[in-house]
Amino acid sequence: MFYEVFVRSFYDTNANGDGDLRGLVEKLDYLNDGDPNTTDDLGITGLWLMPIMTSPSYHGYDVVNYYNIEEDYGTLNDFKLLMEEAHKRGIRVIIDLVLNHTSSQHPWFRQSKDNPGSAYRDWYVWADENPGFVGPWGQKVWIPGGNGYYYAVFWDGMPDLNYRNPEVTEKMYDVTRFWVEEMGVDGFRLDAIKYLLEEDRAMEDTPDTFAWFEDYQDYYKSIDPDAFTVGEIWSNTSRVLAYVDDQVDVAFEFDLARAYIEAARGPLATPLIEQIQLVTESYPRNQYAVFLTNHDQNRVMSQLSDKPERAKMAATLLLTSPGIPFLYYGEEIGMTGVDPHEDIRRPMQWDDTPNAGFTTGQPWRDEDVNYESVNVAAQMDDPNSLLSHYRNLIHLRNDHPALMYGEYAFVETGSPRLYSFLRFTEGEAILVIVNVNPNPTKADRYTLSLAEGPLSGDLRAEVLFGSGNPVAPQINAMGGFDAYIPVDEIPGQSALIIQLTP
Repeated sequence: MFYEVFVRSFYDTNANGDGDLRGLVEKLDYLNDGDPNTTDDLGITGLWLMPIMTSPSYHGYDVVNYYNIEEDYGTLNDFKLLMEEAHKRGIRVIIDLVLNHTSSQHPWFRQSKDNPGSAYRDWYVWADENPGFVGPWGQKVWIPGGNGYYYAVFWDGMPDLNYRNPEVTEKMYDVTRFWVEEMGVDGFRLDAIKYLLEEDRAMEDTPDTFAWFEDYQDYYKSIDPDAFTVGEIWSNTSRVLAYVDDQVDVAFEFDLARAYIEAARGPLATPLIEQIQLVTESYPRNQYAVFLTNHDQNRVMSQLSDKPERAKMAATLLLTSPGIPFLYYGEEIGMTGVDPHEDIRRPMQWDDTPNAGFTTGQPWRDEDVNYESVNVAAQMDDPNSLLSHYRNLIHLRNDHPALMYGEYAFVETGSPRLYSFLRFTEGEAILVIVNVNPNPTKADRYTLSLAEGPLSGDLRAEVLFGSGNPVAPQINAMGGFDAYIPVDEIPGQSALIIQLTP
């Protein structure tokens, strides 16, 4: 279970208004205190840090030094302390690695632009005349300057690197080696990888991009076979699939994220069922990253009209899902935020004191107006809070291998309101039933069927999450069940998680 952190917005220890690495260290016990016997931490086992390398922007996706920490965040020694403290708690750490482009203020680009005879000229993509075509979403990509035009798929402040130059590849290999070998990171979130290598007017998902990442995977696995990468390919499922396994370990499933949000709105589960079946049938088992939103998308609570029960439903869908879940900081307490991006990345709301307990200085971005009621302290001891809902489900997932990495079998429900599935390993089977409709679904309106499955013998049914006294299914000859009605009623916007044991 990964937790995405924007360091600038997490916790400030020196009152300068920017979050820092030492602030993240101070708050690690909130994420995971390292004691498996406690349940008041969130239960996080992985951290994804948004860019932490030196950058002139607030967000950091335009790097000027790949070998150092953004000074607002601290030092390399602060980062080593974070790694040490995270690993003590069983937390793996991956960092954003921006391969596609640098900042226009990077010394490499300055030399490339200011001196056409420089060795760095060929580190970027240049044309003597404007090629005249626009980018994938109609944007200007050829920027005048430096006795020619340089290519920048995102904006003129982030010129694309030229990976047809082997020196660029060797340099970024060395950057990778530095962070794995010298800084101890456990892997990378690879930003915007579908744009890495252009072929004439083809600017995304090119064969040369696929080939580059195949070689890159071989390289980082040679440094550390356990190094982990998650790729950002903001595309539909069929295009994301092309990168998984031999280029990145997993990739984010954007279509499934959208389906989870749609299902959480209710009243029907049908669109989610169609997407999850496509995903589970297409990918290698569990080899995809599931999430609800990230730093580029309107926050979950804002998309769900500030309705906590819908947010709880979204959390349930995420945390019982196959795949590797990622949670954006603040979603567990229902922080809100819509574009511009700065408002999606506001400071974490820790309590109801000034600046939401984030800083004693002037925050880089003002806290949301709802911070006095929406904060960690207000929800920590409330068993009905969104935070408690997330904590309970994350710990449940951590405690049950079937939910963490088990296989997935879709269960027919006979009702468009319900979404049901079986997660199972050789030693455990867990049935999940979710009612996305605000109204209850009674026994005469649903029936569960699994044509074939892993079950056998006489079973008993025990509730792990939710309420009720379920009866166990009668197992058919194919290891599934037919016309199974575990409880008389599935309440509206609720889930029932049942462990089936001999």
